[in-house]
Amino acid sequence: MTDTITITGNLATAPTEQQTGSGDPYTRFRLASPNRRRDARTGEWVDLDPNWYTVLAFRSLASHAVASLEKGQRVIVTGALKVRRWEREGKTGTEVEVVADALGADLRFGTTRFSRAAPAAGAASAEGQGAAEAPPADWEAAPVAAGDGYAGETPF
Repeated sequence: MTDTITITGNLATAPTEQQTGSGDPYTRFRLASPNRRRDARTGEWVDLDPNWYTVLAFRSLASHAVASLEKGQRVIVTGALKVRRWEREGKTGTEVEVVADALGADLRFGTTRFSRAAPAAGAASAEGQGAAEAPPADWEAAPVAAGDGYAGETPF
């Protein structure tokens, strides 16, 4: 069963286009989701440690993310939640990933102008497309290495 999650946060790394072994585009970036609570005693808002996510997008969503999003922007992400353990060079950790179904600017913090992309040759129309673009069959998550900005460490 896939858990669907919606997150708002700030891009901590810029989306860059990469390719799977079969040539399908994908992007991966880090998202920091702020965590605040109101202190009942003082009435002040207290900033807590943010939650960190690795966001993956494939095919046209990946290309659109690379063309539209920049490090530092506030965005909304909806997609399938995946939590996995990793171990490398004697270190272990937990990676929290979201395979994005939809990405967009958080309009609470600014404005944007939408431009519809021309459909790729032979692509199905957006009408009746039901499910989002899933990862290509040949795509496998790369092992997470400590210190690469994807191992729960702050990338800045």
